[in-house]
Amino acid sequence: MQPPALAITAGEPAGIGFDIILKAHQHLQDCVIIGDQHALQARAQQMALDITFSHQPVSQPRQLHIKHIATAAPVIAGQLNANNAAYVLACLDEAIDGTLAGHYAAVVTAPLHKGIINDAGIAFTGHTEYLADRTNAKVVMLLVADSVRVALTTTHLPLAQVAAHINQPLIVQTATILNNDLIEKFAISQPHIAICGLNPHAGEQGHLGREEIDIIQPAISQLQQAGIHVSGPYPADTIFTPKHLAQVDAVLAMYHDQGLPTLKHIGFGRAVNTTLGLPIIRTSVDHGTALDLAGTGAADASSLIAAVQLARSQTNFNQG
Repeated sequence: MQPPALAITAGEPAGIGFDIILKAHQHLQDCVIIGDQHALQARAQQMALDITFSHQPVSQPRQLHIKHIATAAPVIAGQLNANNAAYVLACLDEAIDGTLAGHYAAVVTAPLHKGIINDAGIAFTGHTEYLADRTNAKVVMLLVADSVRVALTTTHLPLAQVAAHINQPLIVQTATILNNDLIEKFAISQPHIAICGLNPHAGEQGHLGREEIDIIQPAISQLQQAGIHVSGPYPADTIFTPKHLAQVDAVLAMYHDQGLPTLKHIGFGRAVNTTLGLPIIRTSVDHGTALDLAGTGAADASSLIAAVQLARSQTNFNQG
């Protein structure tokens, strides 16, 4: 019996999700694309790619297996249309529900556009938060580039709100989920997690803020007492140097732009965003919709290929 396919959501139809799926087609033989077949076929013609679609698993080159979900409005590369926002979420729902039911092995997501979904009147913060809500899970965003792994304590928050959201239970919960999934999904038997401070120089002994003293260090002590190998808090401007990264399995940053710029500098284009803590495997590209590149053939599919490979390896590890 053929194993379940990986489900790839095609993302925002006006963006490069279609493009990178089409360009990566030879790497997607064990995948099913969830999106609008006719819009994907039109994009393939626009990009002068000879690719056909099947509603059954494929074994032929230049062919993709598709689960057709129709857009509400015509798709024009590079031009957002709020009428297609519900379609984007319908594709995501199909992937989530199908994976929970065992019809798909994992979810791999192409980029969507948060702004146009909100413009359509649908409150939406991001893939990570949506997956957490749909599966009733406590989740952690982790990005992976080569051997570097960076997780986030807070995700898509305005910078002015970050400090108010940092607390000891959140750090303990996030580090625990990270530790568990490094063991279960990455096969690291005894992970070492470095935890960043919040403030410059990790607070400079309280002279640049007390969050490290009052919140982060007590959380580290609690985690260590629970048998989890964590250390810190480290200044973010030193923990991301090669010498320190070589000694840890993951870094836990306090907020989005503390951890991700360095990781994307290291591996942009081949980095993978993965959601930990879910009852399913989910990986994603490390970039956005790049509307200016849609339909031009210039989009790089490397991150999608890396996301598929990571999902495939985690699926095989879990089954093994």
